[in-house]
Amino acid sequence: MTDLWVSVAVLGAAVLLSEVIRRTAARLFPGACWVYLLEAASTFQLCACTHELKLLGETARLELPVSLTLTYSMTAIHVSTFRGAACNPSGALESVYRGTSTFKVALVLIACQFGAAVAARCFASSVWSLALSDVHLRHQRFGFRCFDPLGGTVLEAAAVELACAFTVQAAVLHIHKVDPSLRAHCIAALITALVYAGGGISGAVFNPVLAFSVQFPCSGHTYLEYCFVYWLGPILGVVSCILLFEKIIPFLCGKSTTGLDVPTVQKQKTQ
Repeated sequence: MTDLWVSVAVLGAAVLLSEVIRRTAARLFPGACWVYLLEAASTFQLCACTHELKLLGETARLELPVSLTLTYSMTAIHVSTFRGAACNPSGALESVYRGTSTFKVALVLIACQFGAAVAARCFASSVWSLALSDVHLRHQRFGFRCFDPLGGTVLEAAAVELACAFTVQAAVLHIHKVDPSLRAHCIAALITALVYAGGGISGAVFNPVLAFSVQFPCSGHTYLEYCFVYWLGPILGVVSCILLFEKIIPFLCGKSTTGLDVPTVQKQKTQ
């Protein structure tokens, strides 16, 4: 139980640090710089918390209800504090597709996301090196190494990532129909269910930048195989979802797809 509370404290510290950065940036760097710093701080929060949750889940052998409660709670916190940050390259590219952003801005946002993902990896290693709990101490003895995250074949894992990304994208395309006070909880419940269903096969990450921080350092597969599973899979899931709901279904129903009033959607994966 001590290990659990130490990890909860680490999660709280990561969220608090990110929130301080967001609020400070809002005051000192208004305008375009604020958008980039918001993206970096929120992505850092997502990746840092996922590092700790993954370690806790793999090492502490928590009971299933406790693991799912942590996943749900952290996802709800992420959705509530990100303030519109995508924390996902797919979200940045989607804004270009919808005409709400330029390709140059999207590239800078993606660079901020990957930079924050690397920073989160360093933050997690620094915290673990303090050996605040037995979980951290054991992980330190293994050199902070992680092992094969795939519980199935590469194709199976890619299919799971695609399906998860498709499901989340479909949900956020229609989340505007839900009462605003319930949206964060609906997304959190959905992501928790997806983690439960697909976590044993691919880890259910469905976010390229999060996978780069959490899964890519693990042994067991090549870099290209991880790219196939964690980059191509989610991107195809998002693209296929947009095509289905905004092009194929309206076409089959005889509706014009020109000028569809679809709210800008920003993906957020938290565990």
